Amino acid sequence: QVQVVESGGGWVQAGGSLRLSCAASGSIFRIRAMEWYRQAPGKQRELVAGLTFGGSTNYADSVKGRFAISRDNGRNTVYLQMNSLKPEDTAVYYCNARHQSTYYATIRDYWGQGTQVTVSS
Repeated sequence: QVQVVESGGGWVQAGGSLRLSCAASGSIFRIRAMEWYRQAPGKQRELVAGLTFGGSTNYADSVKGRFAISRDNGRNTVYLQMNSLKPEDTAVYYCNARHQSTYYATIRDYWGQGTQVTVSS
């Protein structure tokens, strides 16, 4: 089993910054990518940012230029640096680790419990 734990959420005023952390641990063979999603009340969960362990990144249009995803060198930990936060960024942020148990296995997703981010105007 793979465990995923997020941390770093909290309350911030509009224009402020927060950094989220996500660590994957347990019986890890190979993580292919780690992603940040968010879900606001009454809305569907949406992809915010993704990072493959080959090094490519992708971002939702709504956060481009404000958020940055990065990886702790060689470790199964990723960060989401969030700058110029807006009230519409308020949501529960979830981390997802895309894991293979062998080189030929289907990729399986492992989710964290989520961390609340609240941006006040």
